Amino acid sequence: MSKKSFTPISALGEFGLVEKLTSEIRLKHTSTQKGPGDDAAVVLHAEETEQIISSDMLVEGVHFDPTYTPLKHLGYKSIIVNISDICAMNGVATHALVNLGIPNKYSVEHVQELYKGVGLACQNYNIDLIGGDTTSSSTGLVVSVSIFGHSDKQKTVYRGGAKPNDILIVSGDLGGAYLGLQILEREKEIFNTNTKSQPMLDKYEYILGKQLKPEARADVIKILKEKGVVPTSMIDLSDGLSSDLNHICAESRRGAKIFENKIPISEEAQNTSAELKTSPTLCALHGGEDYELLFTVSQDDYHKIKTNTAFTPIGHISSEKNVELITESGESVNLVEDGWDAFLKKRPNI
Repeated sequence: MSKKSFTPISALGEFGLVEKLTSEIRLKHTSTQKGPGDDAAVVLHAEETEQIISSDMLVEGVHFDPTYTPLKHLGYKSIIVNISDICAMNGVATHALVNLGIPNKYSVEHVQELYKGVGLACQNYNIDLIGGDTTSSSTGLVVSVSIFGHSDKQKTVYRGGAKPNDILIVSGDLGGAYLGLQILEREKEIFNTNTKSQPMLDKYEYILGKQLKPEARADVIKILKEKGVVPTSMIDLSDGLSSDLNHICAESRRGAKIFENKIPISEEAQNTSAELKTSPTLCALHGGEDYELLFTVSQDDYHKIKTNTAFTPIGHISSEKNVELITESGESVNLVEDGWDAFLKKRPNI
């Protein structure tokens, strides 16, 4: 079996690399007037909609560990975490720019593998990749994505619109991404001790998927639109339920009360937390990276979606400023922010 050869990026240069990465891109939206290949992309803006723009960055050693993060998964995730931000505004993502800071240790083939994930995410979510930038990096790999989308006029949702007695709802289940990360970290430590060890990961497929290949809840936005429901506030759960709920309450100048026994946690997450001797509730509250949507709806609108299995009501907004967790034993606990902080590299207190 012949050894695979790799092409140094220096052999192509920046523009050669960009051309190689974008040569197979096919534009899907009629609003895209110009994609990759010029100084900037050109996109038509319809008057009946509001344009939504966001950006996010994934940095090696801060947001991901290349030891256990496949490059294709990283590329996929880099698009998904940005789409999730557009969803959190009640919008639909349509266009993306991808910027890369690439260390010398990565070859052309490595970057192509990352772009396979980028392309798959764009295909799955009907996104046009319209350009970006590449440069060298003297530290680790940096993937920065800018995302563009739109929402119907007057239906963009912000964090600051929650009203007293609004119902707090979360999509999907929580805590799985954090527990997936803990399994990956554990297997890395085992491998570092014994490089001949082979990880046994079959029973963790769901939570590993939540960590390595999350999905944005664009389906939630579609359901809400079909049901005629416009949330009063919304946020995506990237930093953890405790932090992101506090963001809604701070922006809305309200408080909240949520109930421990209502927080949705998958069976696999429950089993893994028991194996790791940690609390599934704490993982759900503080773990982050679930990329589910947390939103509030008026009581008048709640009946329109209450039977949908994608949603779980976990509490309500209150007129007081404090954020409370009612435990299974009935105790009221002040729920403070304790999620991920990238600048401090602060891990949740779990």
